[in-house]
Amino acid sequence: MSPTPSTQPRVAIVATGGTIASTAPDSAQLSDYRVSTGVQALASAVPGLTELAELEFEQVCNIESHEIDDPILFQLTRSVQALCDRADIDGVVITHGTDTLEETAYFLHLTLDTEKPVVLVGAMRPGSALSADGPLNLYHAVMVACAPESKGKGVLVVMNDRIASARHVTKGHANGVDAFVPTEFGYLGLVFGRWVQYLTQSTLKHTANSEFRRMCQKDALLPPVDVIYDHQAAGVHIYRASVDSGVRAIILAATGQGSLSPQAQEGAALARQAGVLMVRSTRVWQGVVRASEADAKCGTLAAYSLNPAKARVLLRLALAKTPEPETIQAWFASY
Repeated sequence: MSPTPSTQPRVAIVATGGTIASTAPDSAQLSDYRVSTGVQALASAVPGLTELAELEFEQVCNIESHEIDDPILFQLTRSVQALCDRADIDGVVITHGTDTLEETAYFLHLTLDTEKPVVLVGAMRPGSALSADGPLNLYHAVMVACAPESKGKGVLVVMNDRIASARHVTKGHANGVDAFVPTEFGYLGLVFGRWVQYLTQSTLKHTANSEFRRMCQKDALLPPVDVIYDHQAAGVHIYRASVDSGVRAIILAATGQGSLSPQAQEGAALARQAGVLMVRSTRVWQGVVRASEADAKCGTLAAYSLNPAKARVLLRLALAKTPEPETIQAWFASY
């Protein structure tokens, strides 16, 4: 007799490292730990995980997330896309360091071509710590990836019992387990044990309806884009250095609603003369930088509600598709 087919969903756990895969010699040590745990050992330390789904594992890398570069990001994207393209895979969970988790999540949100749940998860405490948060976070991530309600919502981030869209989540605290917070647009839902509930949804474009889906199927170089932080008495030299380095564009982490200091205005003029695009974001983590008269004057674009790091993600993908400022500005309004 042939074996009875499993009724469990099948979820792939793709590991990249980070605090969730780290340990330290002392259970009270919450810094200076080291990435040390592979994906299967990580999953085996979570009681009841195999009761949620049939699991398979892939280790893309095992590093801190601030070490992730374009080749690793492209490899991760291709691996996740290949899993999503398989008929037997119902969802994908990605374990990731928290330092740049929001950047990877948004990159995948724009470039994956799937309706299947893709969930990023991390931890703020290493696995060796007292009250480590990684095991429950991973359990919840698999639970969300299994939930039929998670389909079509784009890339999700699950941390501290909350479900967030990759578009609207950011790391808002350097240490606490509640580090990941949404912008003013809120969480998508909650997860508590085996209970998953969605309360809101994002209407912006992503994944299967994204202009940038499947852009990482082959190795390619995305245009270089710098982020410059504006402040009182800022220097112009950093703009000159950025332009001279050959960047295609600059994201300005501007003040307030995207206001430019006199030095930033001079930097924008330097960039414009060199054919380098500048996009105004804000160093304030809430609010919107809208297109304004200043953009026509300075030759800049507006990032709307994207923070500088995520604005850089979108701008690099956009520049790989077109140099047209009008098209790129429309994408900032719709993604």
